[in-house]
Amino acid sequence: MDLSLFKVSIPSMGVMGAIFAGGLAIASSKLAVEVDPRIEEIEEVLPGANCGACGEPGCSSFAEAVVNGNAEINGCPVGGSEVAGEIAEIMGVESGDSVRRIATLLCKGGDEETFARSEYRGIESCKAADIAGGGNKSCVYGCLGFGDCEAVCSFDAIKMNENGLPEVIADECTGCGNCVEECPKGLFTLVEEGQEVFIHCSSHSGGKDVKEACKTGCIGCGVCETKCPVDAITIEDNLAVIDYEECINCGVCAEACPMDTIEAPKAKDQVSAVDETEETDTGDDRECSIYITEECVGCGVCVEECPVDAISSEDGEIHNIDPEVCIECENCVEVCPTDAIQSKEGETEEAEKTNSNDAAEEDDHECSIYITEECVGCGVCVEECPVDAISGEDGEIHNIDPEVCIECENCVEVCPTEAIETE
Repeated sequence: MDLSLFKVSIPSMGVMGAIFAGGLAIASSKLAVEVDPRIEEIEEVLPGANCGACGEPGCSSFAEAVVNGNAEINGCPVGGSEVAGEIAEIMGVESGDSVRRIATLLCKGGDEETFARSEYRGIESCKAADIAGGGNKSCVYGCLGFGDCEAVCSFDAIKMNENGLPEVIADECTGCGNCVEECPKGLFTLVEEGQEVFIHCSSHSGGKDVKEACKTGCIGCGVCETKCPVDAITIEDNLAVIDYEECINCGVCAEACPMDTIEAPKAKDQVSAVDETEETDTGDDRECSIYITEECVGCGVCVEECPVDAISSEDGEIHNIDPEVCIECENCVEVCPTDAIQSKEGETEEAEKTNSNDAAEEDDHECSIYITEECVGCGVCVEECPVDAISGEDGEIHNIDPEVCIECENCVEVCPTEAIETE
């Protein structure tokens, strides 16, 4: 074998290798893509949940998106304002507030509140049951109870309870939205942390159909809409809907709801705590004639209405009137949605009015809605009443059961002969 060939080729290959290596070194230097060090810094302060709640596949993608200007600094709902502040410091800008969102179930119809309309023997999955005729529950809009949401939650923030309903553990929820996407009935939604009022129903059926299917479903009566002091509730397709930008968490709607569909835990706790005590003292030691009673739910409507800022307190707590500031204009008395603000002068006038009317005709009506002789017995009101408070034979004057009537005034609006009136 001719060794001279090796003597020539080996050095040549070495020279060529050196040339290529030098070229690659130059190329890597000239063409290198610089990685912004802020990406790694941001990733280090993120919670590392990789939940996707920010809209990115994971925390590293979110960090890169923030640096590239494709994501908001306060876009991590899990980290909240604290993480947003740290990211803002890294980026050298102001953070703004980051509001954490939590999953909430829009259904209250568990095994105790609903019933099975058929026997289901298929795969124990909500999606599978929904495909098979919408499931076997009496309410076609309600929770099927197989726990697909629990299975898809990567953070163990959802647990099925003994009543066959999923419960969200708020402290564990990252607001990733996986349960929202997984539920075939669309029963989950994400709400801002701190929101206290929820309508636990998703049914769009009529009132009577709802009552036949569920003990706690929304019947679309509109009482909550009427009672809400800030017009934050509307009835849309037979279902109450809350505008959370307007809601003040006063809980008036929850107290008024005849079906116990609306939940306002803190508001109800406040009312319950007050109910255990006697009514606020109305003694003569008050320096002004206006006072607030135990019926106050702390909604804040009176605070906004007072022209001299004489009323103060935290939302959800019984408010106080400063007698040294109050000018006794009674604006607060007029606007209070729960009639919790009273006037001594008003009580005196009412007492005098009652005494002067002792000889007046006695009012036989036990509720504010009554049917007059104009009734032709058409039955329209019977069909419209969401709680079956109206009865009567066709062609005869109908009757309202005052113990059942919730005074929603639906019957007043639909009566073709205007035979139903309110006091």
